[in-house]
Amino acid sequence: MTVTGLREAKKQETRQLISDQATRLFMAKGFEQTTIAEIAEAARVAKKTVTNYFPRKEDLAFDHQDQFVASLARTVVAREPGESALAALRRDFLGAVERQDPVAGFAGPEFSRMIAESPTLSVCLRGLHDQREEALAATLAEATGAAPGDITPRAAASVLGGVHRVLFARIQELTLAGRGNPEIAAVVGPEAEQAFALLEPSLGDYARA
Repeated sequence: MTVTGLREAKKQETRQLISDQATRLFMAKGFEQTTIAEIAEAARVAKKTVTNYFPRKEDLAFDHQDQFVASLARTVVAREPGESALAALRRDFLGAVERQDPVAGFAGPEFSRMIAESPTLSVCLRGLHDQREEALAATLAEATGAAPGDITPRAAASVLGGVHRVLFARIQELTLAGRGNPEIAAVVGPEAEQAFALLEPSLGDYARA
């Protein structure tokens, strides 16, 4: 491995260590009650190192937020020939349920409780959902060649993103009720099919590749 590669690997290792220690403390003490100084001490780095890697405290809890925000748009871009945006998103979500993907909401009871009990993280999560819909709207506009100012991509993204919000919240709800991931997947899979089917009449052919 080159010197540059080693340096980058070390940065990623440090970033992951800080994130892991922060999440452990957040789940044990609560997000609002945990300080940056405590995280730095647990990770054995300087406070400045923590803020260099994670400018906002919320970033420490949602360290996969970029992946989350880009997920719906990325799925539409990668849709198969002849596949609509709705079909691609339904297929991808059902795959995520089968995998019990944390990005889809299968984050476990401790993490889910941490978010639910923190006003700051609950607001941040809503903001991430908003950003995800905005990214999806931009991708749908490009995919359909929509004219500037056309409301259709934004409306479609809001509806498609809304289903994902509901399903994400459903997974959290079942998690906090004490259900295990396999049981949650067995419940949410059919519910997702039902939810996406509601959109078929209006969006079944929209943004077909």
